[in-house]
Amino acid sequence: MTTRRIAKIERAIREAISTAVLFELRDPRVQNVTILRIQVSPDLLAAKVYVSVLGDEKQQSLTLHGLNSARGFLQKKVAERIQTRYTPILRFELDQSVKMGAEAARILRDLNLDNQDSSDSNDSPDNDPESIDSSESVHEPEDS
Repeated sequence: MTTRRIAKIERAIREAISTAVLFELRDPRVQNVTILRIQVSPDLLAAKVYVSVLGDEKQQSLTLHGLNSARGFLQKKVAERIQTRYTPILRFELDQSVKMGAEAARILRDLNLDNQDSSDSNDSPDNDPESIDSSESVHEPEDS
């Protein structure tokens, strides 16, 4: 099966699940969910649904439990959207990439602050461009 067809099916499944979760799913456990990506097996019998959940570990586990409880409903919505012989069996997984990206950004920000602090202590006031007062500014000769 071509990768273009699989990518098209993955997009259709993502749209169907996202719409169903946002507008039709009434489970109070499923809140603050973003469907990030879908990974379909080559035979189209299984699909991993990667989700991101805002909240702590307890909220994330409750949301995953709610999504697994609504798996049949969501598979029905997928079956209505895509026209294949078999509807992929959905498996929901928490995507840690958003959390790891935020952690990496925090580490980089901390390193940047440490570098700024060490460079500020090594700089002398003579090298600081903000410490030059206006009386020392350079004047260009006027054209006459």
